[in-house]
Amino acid sequence: MNHELYIRRCFDLAKRGEGYVSPNPLVGCVIVHNNKVIGEGWHEKFGHAHAEVNAFASVMTENKSLLSESTVYVSLEPCCHFGKTPPCTQLIIQNKVKKVVISCLDPNPIVAGKGVQQLKNAGIEVEFGILEQEGRALIKPFIKNILFQRPYIYLKWAESKDGFISKTNEKTNISNPISNRLIHQLRSEMDGILVGSNTAIIDNPLLNNRLHYGKSPIPILIDRYQKVSPHSNIRLNTNSIIITEDKDYPKFGNQIIIHHRFEVDDFDHLLNALYLLNIGKLLVEGGSQILQIFIDKNAFDEIIVIKSKKELTSGKKAPIINLLPYKSESINNDLWLFH
Repeated sequence: MNHELYIRRCFDLAKRGEGYVSPNPLVGCVIVHNNKVIGEGWHEKFGHAHAEVNAFASVMTENKSLLSESTVYVSLEPCCHFGKTPPCTQLIIQNKVKKVVISCLDPNPIVAGKGVQQLKNAGIEVEFGILEQEGRALIKPFIKNILFQRPYIYLKWAESKDGFISKTNEKTNISNPISNRLIHQLRSEMDGILVGSNTAIIDNPLLNNRLHYGKSPIPILIDRYQKVSPHSNIRLNTNSIIITEDKDYPKFGNQIIIHHRFEVDDFDHLLNALYLLNIGKLLVEGGSQILQIFIDKNAFDEIIVIKSKKELTSGKKAPIINLLPYKSESINNDLWLFH
């Protein structure tokens, strides 16, 4: 059996859940009998059936009898506890499969090898560590969530050739249309998207996904002193999250208000509060001052900088980072730098 072939198929399936399962991990599962796939599935939506459940459900009735001689491939160790759904280890055991092959163990301490042990105790052969680094890369936001109880944080901005993020007090388009579509694709994969009050006042952004298929993230506004107009797009969005120091900040609809004193309260506490609201992946889009705060506090996991060939000559300077990019990509004259 070519374990890597089927584990890679698990990865491909898992990625179909991008943007829908966070803060749960991306997981894919393939069931194989004599080198023939008889079932496959992935975790499709947060709170819904796990990959293993969907894979077993996809097995045709005439193939059910083959399960006892089949191998289950899964990108992440099957869960062994009751959460929003029953443990997948019990489903595998009940179907009396012959073998389970896993890419990486679950970093969640309540699983972390216990799922493997349950399967072994039931007499099922288990092999793990197949393409492990790729498997862990697939769930890196989940690893950050579980181990640090905070969102996986992306910082993103576009800057001019001469290092400005915008004109002073003026809405400024810097990146090209193709880059803009890719930015909206990135938004579709996020749980939340955050900006500060200056960006909200000058740009009045919707902070949604309009240029790519998929969902929109939850808008998050840092408005320390209630500077942003109550008629702005973010404040009119009933599903937005507002972070403020103003104890009398009015709530609109289903909005969630987080009270945080930036000069006093621990920043990690704020990030934890967002995680507890199921913000597993957070995109910070601006402005320059907010981005610099996240940089200075080392509160980020990835930074994406889009360098344009436009020159602004003056305006708001882009944030300062002391990191070399690990990858770059040219997108129709925009240079994307990944840090």
